[in-house]
Amino acid sequence: MSLLARCPVLPVVVLDDPAQALPLGEALLAGGVDVVEITLRTAAGLAGIRALSALPTLHVGAGSVLVPQHVDEVVDAGARFVVSPGLSASVLDRAAERDVPALPGVSGASDLMVAAERGLTEVKFFPANLLGGVAGIRALSAPFPAMSFLPSGGVKPENMADYLALPCVPAVSGSWMVDPGLLAAGRWDEVTARAADAVRRARAAGRRLIGPDRA
Repeated sequence: MSLLARCPVLPVVVLDDPAQALPLGEALLAGGVDVVEITLRTAAGLAGIRALSALPTLHVGAGSVLVPQHVDEVVDAGARFVVSPGLSASVLDRAAERDVPALPGVSGASDLMVAAERGLTEVKFFPANLLGGVAGIRALSAPFPAMSFLPSGGVKPENMADYLALPCVPAVSGSWMVDPGLLAAGRWDEVTARAADAVRRARAAGRRLIGPDRA
């Protein structure tokens, strides 16, 4: 199954404490989101991925994967996909060796040509807000009709429907659902509420949740 077709909303999480991981995962699942990206921006990221792998219905990925060593570390910790801010041939090669899907970040046609040469059909468009947003994706998608885009960077509840209106955008990613302040305060009910609201907005934009655990 396409990674981006699984759930139209991908929360991007920066953990300060591994103890936040399990209640966070449970809160997202309660809100109808079963995919999450735990970044390696903090020392707690790897331990958080390991903790979340205990939730079988949560599809856990790793973000900020910058070098091949990161691929090994996160896959060994239980990550089921990797996300990078840019396009690295060595990271893609290691991900292929470890048989894990990779979402490289792209910012223009040259990156997309490399991705297409490698047979990729899904990429992260980052930072979306600084690269023209919806208009940028629409322009780039014309010469790459087989490519699906995950916009990230500046995506908010107010504009996610604009992105999802594009046929080449099956999903969006962002951090508003999992704001570090909410995690630090243990406001798991608010995380659930924001996740549920994001799912509602995605459904209103015509996106279905078609992961294997969906009814």
